[in-house]
Amino acid sequence: MTTNADEGFENPDFDEDEGEEQFVPTSAGRKRLFSKELRCMMYGFGDDKNPYTESVDLLEDLVIEFITEMTHKAMEIGRTGRVQVEDIIFLVRKDPRKYARVKDLLTMNEELKKARKAFDEIKYVGNEAKIK
Repeated sequence: MTTNADEGFENPDFDEDEGEEQFVPTSAGRKRLFSKELRCMMYGFGDDKNPYTESVDLLEDLVIEFITEMTHKAMEIGRTGRVQVEDIIFLVRKDPRKYARVKDLLTMNEELKKARKAFDEIKYVGNEAKIK
């Protein structure tokens, strides 16, 4: 017996093609870049498995607007015309939730880099031993 929560992970009813990006033109002529991910996030936060297209489009418009505004603001501070991690941290410093999330993501990124480097070193040593 599967529950509703298990059902979404075992056999999702999303309209998705593995490995293909979804480019759906908007009324403004922009392509929809995040539709698939936003549908999954909406479902994860309690929406229907197949949320209304209008809801997904609205949410994507908000996400694109937020990213655009943050990028423009980041380009104005620090080194003009360039976006750096420090600029993003500066912009979100007064919002505790965003600041904590940025710090968590940066920490995880560093840990992943270290783990990849250690894995590559082990792999290199293993291959070197096989050659000798």
